[in-house]
Amino acid sequence: MTDDNDRATCAALAALLRAMALPAVWGFALTCISALVLALTLRSLSTTATMAFGAVVILGALERYFAFRLRFDEALFDGLARNTVASLDALDRALSSLGLREPPPSQPSLHTPRPLDDRVQGTRQLMQRHAIVVACQSAMFLLALMTQDLS
Repeated sequence: MTDDNDRATCAALAALLRAMALPAVWGFALTCISALVLALTLRSLSTTATMAFGAVVILGALERYFAFRLRFDEALFDGLARNTVASLDALDRALSSLGLREPPPSQPSLHTPRPLDDRVQGTRQLMQRHAIVVACQSAMFLLALMTQDLS
């Protein structure tokens, strides 16, 4: 992580991850509203609306996991960009000591840290999965509203 381009990549990804907080807030709000609607009006909801609001709440658990992981990755990439995390190898060792990553082999010479490009790609995939879950939550919420009897 001595290359300025690597640090710039980490800084840009950390900024993008900070921007992903908006869909996370949206997903959390949909989850809370749906849970509240189910808690307060369950008996008066149509079956379709009940199932759709329930799906929003269930998807909300997955959305919260993805949001947590994205916040965690944001902090790690920010640390790499600011040089508070010295190297990818140091990051791997720290994650291993916390039990968040498999420990390196007993012979350190056999251990090569995961390349930055792989980490960036993994985080981007996580961002896409999070966006898909929030989009599904939004669609289910809209379905619930559309099938609700307003009379």
